Amino acid sequence: MSAVYDLHIDTDVTVQLSECCREDAQAVFDVLDHAYQLEDMTTPGPQAATSPATTVWMATFDTAGGRHEESAPVPLTGVVGATLTGGYHAVDEVAKVLARSFDIQSRQSVSGDQETEARLLLASR
Repeated sequence: MSAVYDLHIDTDVTVQLSECCREDAQAVFDVLDHAYQLEDMTTPGPQAATSPATTVWMATFDTAGGRHEESAPVPLTGVVGATLTGGYHAVDEVAKVLARSFDIQSRQSVSGDQETEARLLLASR
């Protein structure tokens, strides 16, 4: 493993959003972008946005970097499914940031040896 990889293994969180429109995905990512450094983002192209298949929006945030600014409640047009994957502490921190801006309606987690996955449903407050 490289030194760069070792530095970020416990602080990176991958956020996958589903069951939502592009605007809601952007609203969630904007909240996280104000708190953390965006590492990587994947968004579907125009064809994928209009197809009947499920669309997943994905971004990776470094919880050790960024501005760490707090956000106020943010309106969403509907419920957004969010899956957070990363180190235990980093996923917990991202969930807390999301809870300050959105109502978390459901919470499940799947724990592994060194990583965890949290499944959330986000809605407007």
